[in-house]
Amino acid sequence: MTMATIESVTLDVADPTAAERFYTAAFGLDTRLRLRASEAPTSGFRGFTLALTVSQPSTVDSLIGTALGAGATALKPAAKSLWGYGGVVQAPDGTIWKVATSAKKDGGPATRRIDDFVLLLGVADVAASKRFHVGQGLAVAKSFGRMYVEFAAGTGPVKLALYRHRALAKEVGVSPDGTGSHRLVIGGSAGSFTDPDGFAWAAAPPPPAS
Repeated sequence: MTMATIESVTLDVADPTAAERFYTAAFGLDTRLRLRASEAPTSGFRGFTLALTVSQPSTVDSLIGTALGAGATALKPAAKSLWGYGGVVQAPDGTIWKVATSAKKDGGPATRRIDDFVLLLGVADVAASKRFHVGQGLAVAKSFGRMYVEFAAGTGPVKLALYRHRALAKEVGVSPDGTGSHRLVIGGSAGSFTDPDGFAWAAAPPPPAS
């Protein structure tokens, strides 16, 4: 069985033109992030976070700085922690973004290079969600019991990880309460389905070989 990959994430936003302007200015993101017009009702925590993993603190500061300058709201200011350095912002469309590095000091000149694009899903039961996604063809890279699971990205540009819903909300500094649409579609080779936590997946062909 070929390992499933995630090629993109699509955010449902009220104004795609404004959202595209924000993301271009904030992070300079490419085809991994797609935008779609939607007025689907949603409130509070949508149950997921997008994370950008980078190489050093100055890159965290640069990306968070441009995001705030483009209109994002700070949820957690960039700061050192036990695991490294990072911060959390909320885009004008409501999507929560974490920018982080495992490094505590800069190891070279400042850049804006993004090493990993990670989709963090907040789920009700990590073990059950892990079994479901393995059944869809995803391969586990790291697993910490019922706390956290990270899947291998393989050849896909997007990495998937699972947290407990409340733990993820706490991690990004928001209330775990939320209702309505997740406003997210996960595009990849696994096919079209809705997972146990209500996240929509859509079949997406892999990009053509360069």
